[in-house]
Amino acid sequence: MTKAALFSRLWNALRAFNSDKSGNVVITFALATIPIIGFTGAAVDYSRANSAKASMQAALDSTALILSKEAQTLTSAQLNAKALSYFQANFNRPEVQNVAVTPTFTQPVAGNFTLDMRSTGTVKTTFTGIWQPTLTIGAKSQVNWGMKKLELALALDNTGSMSSSQKMTNLKTAAHNLLTTLKTAAKKDGDVKVAIIPFDTTVNLGTSYKNQPWFDIESIDCNGWSSGTGCTSSNWKNYWEGCVRDRSYPYDTQDDAPDAATSKGLFPVYDCGSLATLLPLTYNWTALNSKVDQMSPNGNTNVTIGLVWAWHALTAGAPLSEAAAPATDLDKVLIILTDGNNTESWKNQNNTKVTNSNLIDARTKLACDNIKAANIKIYAIRVIDGNADLLSKCATNSSMYYDVQNASDLNNVFGAIAQNLANLRLAK
Repeated sequence: MTKAALFSRLWNALRAFNSDKSGNVVITFALATIPIIGFTGAAVDYSRANSAKASMQAALDSTALILSKEAQTLTSAQLNAKALSYFQANFNRPEVQNVAVTPTFTQPVAGNFTLDMRSTGTVKTTFTGIWQPTLTIGAKSQVNWGMKKLELALALDNTGSMSSSQKMTNLKTAAHNLLTTLKTAAKKDGDVKVAIIPFDTTVNLGTSYKNQPWFDIESIDCNGWSSGTGCTSSNWKNYWEGCVRDRSYPYDTQDDAPDAATSKGLFPVYDCGSLATLLPLTYNWTALNSKVDQMSPNGNTNVTIGLVWAWHALTAGAPLSEAAAPATDLDKVLIILTDGNNTESWKNQNNTKVTNSNLIDARTKLACDNIKAANIKIYAIRVIDGNADLLSKCATNSSMYYDVQNASDLNNVFGAIAQNLANLRLAK
């Protein structure tokens, strides 16, 4: 066969093939199958990657929360090592390779902290492996906490009625747990300081203050003191157990430092009974817990004096000088807890008791108003009994007032307050 004939037969065959419609359908279908398989495979690969990414996000959030509790105390190398360790403990996706975790700890402003977390990894593809061997996934998380420095004063009713309905027992349990929470929240010593002010109609400073020039010795009447035999205005220090009554009006509701030149601003000394001594601001958690254990119920109620001495504990001047000066990175908070109505205070000008509850309530209200005006936040807790209207208005706002009808609920109340003070949150 000649070359011309062979070429002619091939040409005719090609023309016949091109005109065959059934052949076109087969080719078209075969070509269309390729992208269909590709899209289906890509969907499977991306679905696997998204599932792994969701797990990565959950693990990173958990890591960020755990790591934030100690981030302030870690070096950069320690932070990186612990971030990876915590993340790996929470992330169980073996198909994710080349995992990297990057923590960044910053302090945007004084008293505020941010922990940014980023994680990345790769997932091998199957169907799309020809043009895309791996898919990169990542997650971000951020924890902000505003653990400003905190000075907290607990003004705790130690009157006789606290012995009923297990009130004192439950108060001690709640106070211990609050101290534990705040100790954990403190990133370093001194971040959180607490003062404890037990009160009845008096406050017990302890005899270590007896040589201070703060005391109104003109009003001393120690005939009724439990150890008062032979007591006079000249030798009272030998018999005094550490308690003081209300100062003279208007100082009974104020934080003005005592001044020997102003007799009304001095503190009248008085008998103590079994009232535990106050503990000024400290971060000695052992001493704080021990002070809680020392509390014993006895005596009548004077909420005003508990409030005012808690206020003294939160200010830097005399009579208690452990507090720091006000600052943007420092919160000052007072918790007042009582289970009864005001029954007894002292009018020092004429050395007489005041037993009219309405008159004492008016002094309590003024003390609350003065404390809040000094930018100190007040939590008020009423336990079963007491003047609900007075205490609710004493609190900084309605959410900071607790009306406890069962003493066993005190632990939950103190726990909620402690968590509010700790203020740790997941932001993103």
